[in-house]
Amino acid sequence: MSNAPAILEVEPAEVFQADALGEHIPHIDPTAFGLEPYQWVSVSMLVLILVMVWKKVPGLIAGGLDAKIAEIKQQLDEAKALRREAETLRDEYAAKIAGAEKDAEAMVEGAQREADSILEKAEADSKSMVERRKRMAEDKIAAAERDAIDQVRASVANAATIASRKLIAENVDAEASTKLADEVIASI
Repeated sequence: MSNAPAILEVEPAEVFQADALGEHIPHIDPTAFGLEPYQWVSVSMLVLILVMVWKKVPGLIAGGLDAKIAEIKQQLDEAKALRREAETLRDEYAAKIAGAEKDAEAMVEGAQREADSILEKAEADSKSMVERRKRMAEDKIAAAERDAIDQVRASVANAATIASRKLIAENVDAEASTKLADEVIASI
């Protein structure tokens, strides 16, 4: 500190003031009742602390802090209760979602089974309908065959009757007719 001005090397209590003539006068701190300023600060702090104890300020501060602690505990307990409630709701909704997923799976499986059942029934119904229609067609064909056979028989019988009449008319005369009638009557 060789470059430092001379004023900085002097102790703070020894700082001098210059008067109008340029003389330096030392600064003197005030004292009262023989006490220095730092001692007055100590005494005033002691009095302040004694007044605070006498007015029960530490109790008030402690009571205020205790009330604040109780309020914070209440808020923490309330937060814990809300958290438990939220967790319960979350678990409940998770269970509902799982149940809904199971229900959806069951519904899909049920729908698949129902669709398979409907498909099998439709196949069975279509087979039975084909069989029924086949039988109906076969019955119609058989009926048509019977009708055709009956018509052919009727036609043949009609043709035979017509042919018989012609043959009888050509080959049988009155004498043969009398002889034939006598034979039929005799056979009865």
